[in-house]
This record gives sequence, structure tokens and C-alpha cells, in this order.
Amino acid sequence: MRPLRLGTRGSKLALTQSRMVADELTTVTGRAVELVRIVTPGDTSSAPVAQLGVGVFVSALRDALLAGEIDFAVHSYKDLPTAEHPRLAIAAVPRREDPRDAVVASDGRTLADLQPGAMVGTGAVRRIAQLRAHGLELQVTPIRGNIDTRIARVLGPAADLDAVILARAGIARIARTDVITQTLDPMLMLPAPAQGALAVECRSGDTDLVELLAALDHAPTRAAVCAERALLATLEAGCAAPVAAYARLVRGRHAGSALGDGRGEEMIHLRGAVFSPDGVRAIRLSRTGTPAGAAEIGKALAADLLDAGADTLMGSTE
Repeated sequence: MRPLRLGTRGSKLALTQSRMVADELTTVTGRAVELVRIVTPGDTSSAPVAQLGVGVFVSALRDALLAGEIDFAVHSYKDLPTAEHPRLAIAAVPRREDPRDAVVASDGRTLADLQPGAMVGTGAVRRIAQLRAHGLELQVTPIRGNIDTRIARVLGPAADLDAVILARAGIARIARTDVITQTLDPMLMLPAPAQGALAVECRSGDTDLVELLAALDHAPTRAAVCAERALLATLEAGCAAPVAAYARLVRGRHAGSALGDGRGEEMIHLRGAVFSPDGVRAIRLSRTGTPAGAAEIGKALAADLLDAGADTLMGSTE
């Protein structure tokens, strides 16, 4: 039986994530997996992600899937467009890495330690808006490049920034958590929808492969990400919009449930926020429901945000 072909971007992070999924699949199912590197438009452009648009890192992988050049692909879930693809399926959502944002700053500093006017690098409009919302008086500059390149802008010999803000999950996956000087509480910096999660995608018609890949699925992660992305989809926002969402599975008691043993049933608590790009205005709300209703929780919270005026905040992010 030939090895399964796993399509991956060529960055250090993408290769690490893909190898992790490949190794786990081989361990669980016994199937050998080989990595096939695919170059995406996002890898060859130096333009800010906000200008490149949603799906720039996944389009080439999906083209290779549809052409039969690879059998499945691994994506950072937050890079995927929210609309379902008619010919592709998310066969597995592995256990999520820590979804929080992290600060890498010189001299071991936290955000609160940075002086007014300090230079902070991040490519996410969502992070920029939240930094501005906290009134820290920092100078924020957009940055691109792989994780090591961004960290070098703070800690390297040619450092030109006081700090950068990155997804903690990516730093952890390439084993560089030692450089993190602060992991940001979601109350301070709410993550992007699906941050820290991976999506394992294949052709929906390959039913045997869909079933095989399902062995990697982590149901609590899938439910949380489903809620977050349903919120994003309902707001009709792309990854460049100032939208944040974070769902956690907690123990609670749903209305009408039996008393049971006092621990309560598992529930999803979803927090969502929409910001004006300048951070001056923000709407933050939350909802709770059952994992089975994850998508409906996300849609309902998005409706709450829109009712509260979120659409008036989601203007130009240029």
C-alpha cells in the first residue's frame, strides 16, 4: 500500500504541524505518510496579510487536492475561508494548541513594561485594534515572515523592534516558548477564531480516507472551533477584520437538565468581540450552550453583536 501524500506549505511551522499530524496518523492507523511541499501565493508575497485576503495560504493546497496531486492537507484552521467547500471535507480537527496570543519583548518585558512610543510588530488588525483599545500608547507596525524571522526583529543582532505579538501555538510548535515574555490573557487580548487549531482536509468523495482521518479528530476542539467560525461566518468577516472569538468547554448546568451528581454537563462558553480598527470602539458579548449546538451558539452570538451595532464598527481596515 503506497504512502498517503500530505500536502503542506514549506515553512518551518507548516512542516512541523504536518509532520506532527503525519506521525500521529501513522501511530493510530499504521498508514505511512509522505509530505509533499506546495508553494502558496502567501509564501511568495511580502504584502500584508490584510491585503492578500482570506484563503491565500490554502488555495494552492486545495488546488493540489482537487487535482489529485495529494491525498490530504493540513491547514492552520484560522487561514481557511468560513464557507464550506463543495468538494472538500474537514475530516479531522486535532487537539488544539494553546489559542492565546504571546509577547516576545526585549529584556524580558511585558506589554505593561513597554514605554510609550515603543515599537511593537504584528500583522493582525485584530491585535492592533485591541492594543489601541487598551490605550498603551505603543507604536504598532505591520510585519510578515516566519516565526523565527519575526522573533529576530526583537532578539536578533539586527533587532529593530521592542516587541512582537504572535500566536502562542506557533511558537510552541516550533519549540521556542523560551522566548515568550508574556502570554496574554484572553480578557486582555481575545484570540482570532480557530487560533491554535489545525484542519485536516481531504476530498469529500474519498469516503475511506475521510473515515481514516477521523481517527485524529478531537471532539471538544471541533465543537469550540465550530462555534468560533460560525460567529465569524455570520458576521461575514474575513481574517483581516477586527473580529475575535474564543470558545471553551466548561462544566455547567443547562436549563432543564437533571441535577445529576452536581458536576453539571459539559457546555460551551463563547466570547466574541468586534472592534473599530482604531480600537476606540468595541462590542464584547458572550453566550453559553451545549456542544451539540456549537454552530447555533456562534450564529446567535454574532446576531447579538450585530444587534448591538457591530456592523457599524466593521469598516475599512486599510
